Order: sequence, then C-alpha cells, then structure tokens
Amino acid sequence: MNETKEISALFSLIDDPDEEVFSTVSERIVHYGAGIIPNLENLWENTPSNDIQGRIEMLIHKLQFADLTNDLTEWRDSAYHDLLFGALIVGKFQYPELQTAPVIHEIENIRRNIWLELNSFLTPLEQAHVVSNILYNYYKLKGTETAYLNADDFFLHKVLQGKKGNAISNGILYIILADLLDIPVRAINIPRQFVLAYFGTDTDPLNIHDNPQSKILFYVDATTGHHFTHKEIEQYFKRIAVPPVPSYFKPMSKKRIVQLLLEELSKCFDSFEHEYKKKELLRLADLLDR
Repeated sequence: MNETKEISALFSLIDDPDEEVFSTVSERIVHYGAGIIPNLENLWENTPSNDIQGRIEMLIHKLQFADLTNDLTEWRDSAYHDLLFGALIVGKFQYPELQTAPVIHEIENIRRNIWLELNSFLTPLEQAHVVSNILYNYYKLKGTETAYLNADDFFLHKVLQGKKGNAISNGILYIILADLLDIPVRAINIPRQFVLAYFGTDTDPLNIHDNPQSKILFYVDATTGHHFTHKEIEQYFKRIAVPPVPSYFKPMSKKRIVQLLLEELSKCFDSFEHEYKKKELLRLADLLDR
C-alpha cells in the first residue's frame, strides 16, 4: 500500500505514551485492512525500540485476525463446507503466511497412493485397512496424546510436515481423504473422544434420524488408524458410566468439526501471556454457531 500523509502521521503516533491516543491510532490503522501490513512490517524493521515493535506486532495480529474472521465467516456461509479449507483457515490463525497449495498437493499424493490400492471388490473393513495402512504405515503418520502442550499438533499443515498429530487433526486428515475417495467415514459425538465411524455404503450419514448406531459398521481410532467394534464402544460407555444415547452416534457436521478444532486449540493458550489468543479462538468458534 502506498504510504499516504495520513498513514505516515498515524505511524508517527504509534509510540505515543498516552494509551487513549494509541487506541485511537490503532483503530484507524486497522480500518485500512490487511493491505497496510507490509507498511507495518517495514516500520517494524526500522524501529529500534522493543516496546514499539511489540505495538506494531499487535497491530499486525489484529489485521490478520480480522482477515481470518472474514475468511471463516465466508466459509461458514458457503453452500458446501469443505473440511480441508476449514482446517487450513484454522492453521492461518498461528501461521498467517500459510501457503495452501503445498498442503493440497501433499494430500493429493496420499489420496492417489490409497486409490491405487482400492478396488470395488473390497469389503468396507478391507477398504479401511487400506486407508490406515497407507496413512499410518506407509506414510508413517503418528498419533500423540491430546495434551494441549503443542499447538502445532492441531494444525493440518504441521501434521503433514511432521507426520504427527493428535486424534482431532489426524481424524480430520482421515475424513478429508475418505471424502476424496467416496468412503463413508464420519466423526461422531462420542464423549471425551474424537472417534471416526464407518457407515454402511447404503446409508447417507447426513440424513440419519433414528438409531444412527445401527448404520455404523465399525469404528476407527484416528490416533493410530486401528479399527474397533460396537462391543468395544459399549465397554467404553460402561467404563465412563455414561448411557450411549443415539445422539452420540450421529455424524458431526463439517462446521461442528472445525468449531471443535478451534475450541480444543484454544486450550493450548491458557497462560496469561497468550490469553488473548484463547479469547480470539473462542470468538472464532462462536462464529460457527450462527
């Protein structure tokens, strides 16, 4: 963006010690939108004061967050909620310069490797074995405990780079690949877990109204790719002393999955220093309720 007299004047006031003045200046700068970020970055590089650099960094973050909010709102309001792009929008919260093309290319490579091993004669369980074998054995994807110590475990592009993620991020990758391959795998609402369910091929998972559990053939642990049975799910419900009501077996919408990703990611920012990030992530999650 060309630096006008007004922008130069605003930049000259960034170091004003009066918080009220700085707040007014900040609002005006943010009003310019993301196009002013390169100007701010140039100002940061030519500013010797750490305190002023901190103010500039916060301004850049506000601009990037506003851009991200717009992207998520557009995704929410679109006719089709593409889970891949929803997950990439979340990644841009921490990595605003994220390039999506390499991620899409990497997922296409994995999809193609799986597709080459599939054929119409395979049973659903055999299909799931192929997906898990390529993803977790050939591709070497590893699962980690969801401990909220490393935010990168929640970001799809970081999962692909490091071949390591938690149940949610690995599960999102699994669902994206299953969608691309027309395999009916969906995330379901099992308490305290992110579990994938393989639905019968004669069932539309998005239009199940009665007894959704009866439409599920088996389950997939997204952390490891291992498959498990209805009996094992029943044992889990007994262990946590929760009745297995039908709503727990209903597929989550793509919008709800991204919302859950944002909510869980926010738990990585519990420190006072990063509390603003937690609040922003929860604001983004709230957007998906509308």
